[in-house]
Amino acid sequence: MDKICKIIRKDILKMIHKAGSGHPGGSLSATEIMSVLYLGGVMKIDSKNPEWEDRDRFILSKGHVAPVLYAVLARAGFFDSKHLDTLRELGSILQGHPHKEHLPGLDTSSGSLGQGVSIAAGKALALLRKGGNQRVFCLVGDGELQEGQIWEGIMTAAHHKLSNFCLIIDDNKIQLDGNVCDIKNVYPLKEKFESFNFHTIEIDGHDCNALFKAFEEFDSVKDKPTAIIANTVKGKGVSFMEGQAGWHGLAPNDNELEKALIEIGGGDCHG
Repeated sequence: MDKICKIIRKDILKMIHKAGSGHPGGSLSATEIMSVLYLGGVMKIDSKNPEWEDRDRFILSKGHVAPVLYAVLARAGFFDSKHLDTLRELGSILQGHPHKEHLPGLDTSSGSLGQGVSIAAGKALALLRKGGNQRVFCLVGDGELQEGQIWEGIMTAAHHKLSNFCLIIDDNKIQLDGNVCDIKNVYPLKEKFESFNFHTIEIDGHDCNALFKAFEEFDSVKDKPTAIIANTVKGKGVSFMEGQAGWHGLAPNDNELEKALIEIGGGDCHG
């Protein structure tokens, strides 16, 4: 998985650089999470049949990190990787936030923060009531937890004992304007989710083995939803981006891209 994650990181940076716009910090912090889900065999998906009824569902609530989603979808075979060079272009299937009507492999459009948990909980409830065994995964940011609707969705998932629902928190501790704890403190997360009756797992979100084990543990849980708190680093993999709020939504210039790609090392990338 290490080589795969390097490829995904390089894809992310190259597409944002070409677009001249995008969100590298959170895309890089979520790279291992997304790579394990889509390219590590965790999710039941079929790139040849994106609307396969028995597939697992995924909701990217923090829709601004679309570049990491696009990179893993391309590498999973949902569309040709040549499209990665068209990020944010007029008429492209890869818009600044995911758009279900234009892109295969999406279960919903997203981008307006705070809505994904409610959507995911609704899908999980519907699938359970249909008697299916599909699972629903939802990725949120820690800053996004400042949105009130998030907690309504969390209450709904717990109330209905949605054991097929896995909420993943990309806990990189930084949002657009600075440190999450300074802007509106959402911590401690583990105690909060446990108090909402979620089975709660806390891991290093850049440790692929820990992610695999956490998803296996999720599958063994009955009668309650699961929250995986993934401790991550904003801008992971690029020293001058790591832990810097300024890289939340800034595209690298030519020199910065070159330095970043050298730091990431190994693995081919699109283009």
